[in-house]
Amino acid sequence: MKKILVVDDEEEIRELIKGGLSKSNYAVLTAASGEEAINISKAEHPDLILLDIAMPGIDGYETCQRLKMDKETKDIAILFLTAKDLEPEGIIERYQELGASGYINKPSTFKDLLGKVKEVIG
Repeated sequence: MKKILVVDDEEEIRELIKGGLSKSNYAVLTAASGEEAINISKAEHPDLILLDIAMPGIDGYETCQRLKMDKETKDIAILFLTAKDLEPEGIIERYQELGASGYINKPSTFKDLLGKVKEVIG
């Protein structure tokens, strides 16, 4: 079973995504911050991280950068979760620069999210 780490500072969003992905036969872990995501990633080695960009403390971009620079976590696929009001061109440039696999807007339909997850890790 593929393992996914959902990282968002909003508990409602974490739980909503976790519920849907669990029903779709993924093992789902959650983290409320970038620091927690890094620690869980090192311990659990998920196949994919769904990573919110705008979080207090270290944001999603910095979290991604730290994960990609660490030999233990550099190969984990990352999809950014982003609010629709952010400029897509800037997000695309950043995720490519950081080595992430893409991004998905939130709110988005679960079908769209699941399609992107399957595209990245099957």
